[in-house]
Amino acid sequence: MCSAFFPEPEVPLKPRRGRPPRTAREFEDTREALIRSGLEVITETGYLSAGIEAVIKNIAVPKGSFYHYFKNKQDFGMAVLTAYGAFFAHKLDKFLLSTELSPLQRIDAFVTHAGQAMAKFEFRRGCLVGNLLQESPQLPDDFLQKLKTILYDWESRIALCLEEARQAGDIVSTMPTASLAQIFWSGWEGAVMRAKLFRSAGPLDQFWAYFRHTLVSPVQS
Repeated sequence: MCSAFFPEPEVPLKPRRGRPPRTAREFEDTREALIRSGLEVITETGYLSAGIEAVIKNIAVPKGSFYHYFKNKQDFGMAVLTAYGAFFAHKLDKFLLSTELSPLQRIDAFVTHAGQAMAKFEFRRGCLVGNLLQESPQLPDDFLQKLKTILYDWESRIALCLEEARQAGDIVSTMPTASLAQIFWSGWEGAVMRAKLFRSAGPLDQFWAYFRHTLVSPVQS
């Protein structure tokens, strides 16, 4: 899953003259700014369509100096994907590990927040991972492996939350929670794409309402 979750943009860096950064701190600050910009661009356009010009446009880094920070576009894309995976995992933990709500209520809160986040950006931004999954036939093998690793990580977090719900007696489904988590993310990515198309959080709410119902209602024979 995911939606338009990423750090808020910070104050643009001062223009540079294309020279390498003088300090390690300066290097990391500029590199992180490029990654944040990449997150914004790729969640809107996808990786294959994303251009370096669009990435550097709002942070005042000359195109020539981009290559001080990344070997090439593929190296940059992997850095953006890695950052997104880690950031979104942290977001998931914020909701799924909350002790103030029941396990299913935690997912309720996550779904609501996801819809609000997409609405904030007028549904132009969806899920970076979902965008790359659509482009997977044309992506390098290391991207595909990284996407699998991220999805496995997200699935494990949902599976743990669902297992906690099962132990609490809140769900009746006998399907393994690992399988339920895989189904959740497959359906969620489709719901995110539909939300972008219709510019509405309705598909997210609709998907979760149906999925939740399958967890708590016994199967009718």
